[in-house]
Amino acid sequence: MKRIANSLLKIFFLFFIILNFVVICHAYKFTHYYNVGEVKIKLQKDKSSWEKTKDLLLGFNAVKQTNSIPDSNYKTIYLTTKDNLKLEAWLMQVQNSMGTVALFHGHGSKKSAVLTEAYSFQKMGYNTLLVDFRAHGNSEGNTCTIGYKEAEDVKLAYNYLQQQGEKNIVLWGISLGAATITKAVNDYGIAPQKIILEMPFGSLPDAVAGRVSIMGLPKEPITTMLTFWGGIENGFWAFSLKPTEYVKKIKCPVLLQHGSKDPRVTETETKEIFDNISTNKKWVEYTESAHQSLCTNEHTKWVTEVSSFLK
Repeated sequence: MKRIANSLLKIFFLFFIILNFVVICHAYKFTHYYNVGEVKIKLQKDKSSWEKTKDLLLGFNAVKQTNSIPDSNYKTIYLTTKDNLKLEAWLMQVQNSMGTVALFHGHGSKKSAVLTEAYSFQKMGYNTLLVDFRAHGNSEGNTCTIGYKEAEDVKLAYNYLQQQGEKNIVLWGISLGAATITKAVNDYGIAPQKIILEMPFGSLPDAVAGRVSIMGLPKEPITTMLTFWGGIENGFWAFSLKPTEYVKKIKCPVLLQHGSKDPRVTETETKEIFDNISTNKKWVEYTESAHQSLCTNEHTKWVTEVSSFLK
């Protein structure tokens, strides 16, 4: 019996080591983006059995998405982080503007992905500033910390608008962008006139759990392990990243929007965020939308709610 017990213990530790190795690889790939041309990306149907197995064990390579060019006139500006990363942003201006909306995209996305929202804000009479987060789009860097360091990117955009003399600054973000706005308010004390949050995750473990669930894997212990190793690899304690807590520092009116069919961000997370906002606030539910652009999927409703909020 002792020999059997020792054998089982060895098998358990071997399995534990292999599982951690796999999780470490996935955590790295989840937070790192290659520049265009650095790696070859194949469609799933074109991959060999070995390539599919390697992806399963070591994670998928992700490449920065390429921005499409706006249909309207824009000015390219650059913001520099304290780590000397150059972030690219587009400033699109309208005549007799009522203010400026800074827009922040989601994880693995790019600034041109929120052009539909930007055009809608312009029709409402607002200038727009679209920002590529670090490691995304045309910005420098290859590491995404899921909002931890990206909070500085939001602050830089806010500071730029202030330096241009803008008095009415509105911050809009979707998913990662929304969560990062809350951390920027918490960490840097920025004070926009209004904030629009669409589908922010409640905490980093919640965000990881949403991704794990979509992959069809058991949430635990994988969620905890991915969160732990993702933070360790990127130099921060990932369990402390909590938009549910950060929103307590918000002093301006907030519009919180959520898709009822969202498989990533739960209604429970959204409710906790909403309950912790102590200022004027409104929660709007989009019954036909998942984790996607609410402006694109339910455009009329989105324009009605957002324009009413801005007034």
